[in-house]
Amino acid sequence: MNAPSFTTYYHSPIGYMCIQGNMDAIQVARFCERPGPPQTDVPPVGQACLQQLAEYFKGTRQSFDLPLQPAGTTFQQQVWEHLKLIPFGKTRSYLEVARAVSGEKAIRAVGGANGKNPLCLLVPCHRVIGSDGSLTGYAGGVWRKEWLLLHEGVLQPEQQLSLF
Repeated sequence: MNAPSFTTYYHSPIGYMCIQGNMDAIQVARFCERPGPPQTDVPPVGQACLQQLAEYFKGTRQSFDLPLQPAGTTFQQQVWEHLKLIPFGKTRSYLEVARAVSGEKAIRAVGGANGKNPLCLLVPCHRVIGSDGSLTGYAGGVWRKEWLLLHEGVLQPEQQLSLF
């Protein structure tokens, strides 16, 4: 995989996102504490990512249509490909993902791959929850996971899922 050739930032309702990629694909989309210096030469794929993120947060987009190149092991890639199949407004448990990808015994490995997903939102790892419905873990913070699931209608504002 080629090293990222651009970095740009998106200011979402739940914080800044750092977007990195090359001329062909998005390689990283992660929450960050603050943006770096603005980059004026963002290629079309980066501009498309920013536009699609804006649409998602406005509630007019439910899936992303972008070329992606996340760096990871073969197993991580398999998990991330499966996560892309979880529809907007739906969740799957870590156990369900493990069964679909490799078998029940892979549940911890699935959790690890989910946590290392470099493309949050674009590869919807926030839609993976505990078998008991708990919002276990999210690299961007469990409070963001809860916000995203509220945004997608999985949770209702008065509904409280266990955070741990």
